Amino acid sequence: MAEPVNGGSGNQPPKEMSMEVRLLLAFILMGVVMFVSQYYFKSAAPPPPKTDTAAQTAPVPAASPDNPPANTSTQPPPVEAEAKAAPAPGATPQQSLPPLVIDTDLYTVTFSNQGANVRSWLLKKFKGNDSKPLELVNTASGLDFPFSVSFPEKKPAKDVNWAWFVQTPDPDGLGVSYEYSDGHTAVHKKFRFEKNSYISNVESSVTIDGAPIANQLEWRGGFGDLTLTAPTADQRTLHFDVANNKLVEQTVRDAKNGPAGAAGNFSFAGIADKYFAAVFLPQLSTNVQMSTLSDTVKTAIEPKPAQYPGLLLSDGTENRFELFVGPKDLDLLAKINPKLTQVVDFGWFSILAKPLFYIVNWFNDSFVHNFGWSIVLVTVAINFALFPLKLSNMKSMRKMQALKPQIDEINAKYKSLKMTDPKKQEGQAEVMALYKKNGVNPMGGCVPMLLQMPFFFAFWQVFTKSVEMRGASWLWVTDLSQPEHLAIKVLPIMMIASQFLMQKMTPQPNADPGQQKMMMFMPLVFGYMFYWFPSGLVLYYLTSNLVSMGQQWFFNQTETAQQAAASVEPPKKQKNGRK
Repeated sequence: MAEPVNGGSGNQPPKEMSMEVRLLLAFILMGVVMFVSQYYFKSAAPPPPKTDTAAQTAPVPAASPDNPPANTSTQPPPVEAEAKAAPAPGATPQQSLPPLVIDTDLYTVTFSNQGANVRSWLLKKFKGNDSKPLELVNTASGLDFPFSVSFPEKKPAKDVNWAWFVQTPDPDGLGVSYEYSDGHTAVHKKFRFEKNSYISNVESSVTIDGAPIANQLEWRGGFGDLTLTAPTADQRTLHFDVANNKLVEQTVRDAKNGPAGAAGNFSFAGIADKYFAAVFLPQLSTNVQMSTLSDTVKTAIEPKPAQYPGLLLSDGTENRFELFVGPKDLDLLAKINPKLTQVVDFGWFSILAKPLFYIVNWFNDSFVHNFGWSIVLVTVAINFALFPLKLSNMKSMRKMQALKPQIDEINAKYKSLKMTDPKKQEGQAEVMALYKKNGVNPMGGCVPMLLQMPFFFAFWQVFTKSVEMRGASWLWVTDLSQPEHLAIKVLPIMMIASQFLMQKMTPQPNADPGQQKMMMFMPLVFGYMFYWFPSGLVLYYLTSNLVSMGQQWFFNQTETAQQAAASVEPPKKQKNGRK
């Protein structure tokens, strides 16, 4: 699968309730209005979650040799963390080495021999909203850096995460080994990378007086694209439980009362956000132990502390993992381990969203080489595939328009009655009987919307979950996975205009002014909803409207439309009362 140089934008609205739920409620409400209006017209943000301050992690000062972060085993740092001791007095300037940078085709990883941990992990082919190579490490968290070690049981007397290690780079520049010993505690770490792969290898072991002790590798203070607005919403830890054959995800809410532990036969475990993941695949043992933490920290972009997940992970006293750190690209993940593709969660409509994604991606790779035009082509194909169903609805709507004089006569008989009068129901029953007699569906006006809903929600998942769409451009749109970056967004305005034109072209079964005003208001409601939607989703809906307009125009010109109207007209009476 082709990997574009992806970027993002910060113009995202704060995430409140589930968008899928909001959209479903909006569609249902509009459908109810459209249905009820035929008979009754003449002819926040959720409150912030409660926090348990005793169980949360307070922000701590940025880490430095003179002020290292509090060491943890399975507990998050306390609210008032005690300062750790500075490096041992015996450490000499020669023990502090310049940062070691390992540079591959895909990322740049920076190590420090103080703690033998990672200080930066930059993805070269992806950019954040700051237009810089994407940094996956929260460099401002003030906690232990990634690949520090914690100890769930016995732990050394000294904080080895701030000790000076002997650093031995590999001759080819694609790996490094670290060794530490104070005569009692010995720590070994090794990292090995590939030139053009998101796969690497990491191992660690710790002994005290020659006896191995359990140690956990850390990734604290969040992960992934921290340049987004409210990045915490999509961050979580995850593991694949082989016994139950399912992916298990945990968020900071699961750790609100302390670390949320999990152990078992896991084929992989790690930490992820919406588009990226750091996944550990055990090499020595499938008996993996992990803990999810709630770390309240700031980021380099957002100085206000927020809750981010932290991860502790081990597979025994000697850790040896194959490590994937990179985009949640389905093709890449499938080549590593087919089960890894489950980290891309397309939600409720995955049965439709996943095939839809593969079709759009196939058009992109094989023909147009642009995701925007791929969306246009797939949308056109979907609308033509649904045309037989649309044609049936068009006939029904034309019949309803032709039945209007007869419906007006029925309404006139019951005009003087109040809505609460039981006889008023008789008028509605007569109208429904007339519809039934002529094979008309009174809900026909909702059919186009109902046909689009499954594809709408499927495309929503594609644009918000697939990393391939992140940063994908089309004409003036710079990122199809986010709203347009223009001050006045063009696609939503074009979509509103297309909605108005569609209403003008579609036969109206009820020409009552009140209902007409209500229906004319609907495009504005849609426009308000779509104004902050991903640009790709707006492009899909706009394209669908344009194709539907063409199909409606074509139908209006056919003899079938006239025949549908003529089939429900009552026989005309001749003079002298003869038929």
